[in-house]
Amino acid sequence: MVRFWLMTLGWLSAACFSSQALAADIHFEPVAPGVYAFIGETGPRTHANEGLNANIGLVVTPEGALLIDSGASYQGAQQIHQAVQRVTQQPIKWVINTGGQDHRWLGNGYFIQQGAQVLAHAAARPGMLARGAGQLASLKPILKEQLAGTSPTLPTRFLEGPDEVLQLGGVRVEIKHRGGGHTPGDSMVWLPAQKLLFSGDVVYVDRMLGIFPFSNTRHWVESFALVESLQPEAIVPGHGQVSDLARARADTGNYLRALRAHMKRAANDMAGLSAAIQSFDAAPYMHLLNAAELHPGNASRTYLELELELELE
Repeated sequence: MVRFWLMTLGWLSAACFSSQALAADIHFEPVAPGVYAFIGETGPRTHANEGLNANIGLVVTPEGALLIDSGASYQGAQQIHQAVQRVTQQPIKWVINTGGQDHRWLGNGYFIQQGAQVLAHAAARPGMLARGAGQLASLKPILKEQLAGTSPTLPTRFLEGPDEVLQLGGVRVEIKHRGGGHTPGDSMVWLPAQKLLFSGDVVYVDRMLGIFPFSNTRHWVESFALVESLQPEAIVPGHGQVSDLARARADTGNYLRALRAHMKRAANDMAGLSAAIQSFDAAPYMHLLNAAELHPGNASRTYLELELELELE
């Protein structure tokens, strides 16, 4: 499988560059035998890309197809379905939402209408309920008419445990959740036979991750530690090109750990928010797309999170 992945990685990168030039022209490309990925743009949601600025996975089994994340809208889900049909005539029988971000689940309604079972971790449910309407409102001025038909539609099945093993069409699929990170419901899809991980928003490469008020960096670090323990041969991150573990560690794990360690010291020393942000050495991460815009907020929210953690100790 490693040889297959290395041979196709160059093709995947070239094909994905092409698909980004024609943003809404969705193409799934192989990352392992029977496993495919669409690599979305690393920039913001736009009308041109129909909000599909995230990666989506596809696993073809003898009994049906598994889709990993459903897109940002009903119409976007239709386009994803059409792209799947260019790969396989197997029906999409299962959809897994890897988190509560709009492009992970707002296409659910379309796939449920097609008869698919949609799964997510139970920790995603409160955020979906609380933020679904707001996500639609935020997308409306961007997607405009492309948002027609979209309504926040919950998964048909929620998983409870930290590790859920599913047999889907004869393929072992493991769903792993360690408290989330970017969103509380962030989970990962592990294919042990291929040693391939669909990380959802636990891993970002090429662009800086985002820490928001609903994020939790302590859980995020724990989730990333699980990535390391699995020793995947290939990672399809939530955002960015297909990666190996070293690249995922450089762009995500190292940043989270360094940020938490620094902000814990600063909060413990009562250094103050502004001083804590200014004294963090962000230089190793400023090459990442959106770093200048996102890092100050990431640093601020991490400091406040660590300040609260210390108060509760």
